[in-house]
Amino acid sequence: MIRLLGPGGAGKSTIGAALAARLDRRFLDLDRELERRHGGIDDFIAAYGYEAYARENVAGYIDLVHGCEDAVLALSSGFMVYPPAVHPAYATLTEAIVRERGTFVLLPSLDREACVAEIVRRQLGRAITRRDAAREEAVIRERFDRYLALPAPKVETMRPAHAVAETILAMLSREAPSGAMETRRSSAPSERACGGPPA
Repeated sequence: MIRLLGPGGAGKSTIGAALAARLDRRFLDLDRELERRHGGIDDFIAAYGYEAYARENVAGYIDLVHGCEDAVLALSSGFMVYPPAVHPAYATLTEAIVRERGTFVLLPSLDREACVAEIVRRQLGRAITRRDAAREEAVIRERFDRYLALPAPKVETMRPAHAVAETILAMLSREAPSGAMETRRSSAPSERACGGPPA
């Protein structure tokens, strides 16, 4: 599985979809999965609080990845920076995620100020009512160093999605044993939904 980490506005969904298309794999988005299960994220947080959202997100991740080894997965923006006690499996899970080959941290830029400016610009351009510049700037400033410190390869995303996808493929090819990295699968991806025991 290829896992894409990073703050909101880093390009995880757009680049993940491009990467999945390039590899002929299924693309999964953890936020969309939570919305499928529980409705709008903002409504869920308003009703149950952010900690409940984070806990449900971790549980959703555990359910979703079962049987989806060939998928490309975009994790939620705060997934790697939740409080350690949010879920009994969280600490072990995140430690494993960042050490997996195929995990990448996406950031618009590795320069803090350029990253902050681009994240705020992108987030304010989204059709989400609760966005405001001060809040978005505060969130990315608080999380930037934490994402930069994760022990996984970093990829800058202020380029077209297909170019970022090609960069990730090149990085995977360099890490893979000779001949092990396939960029196109010979058969169509499985239509079986991921999560739960195999059919």
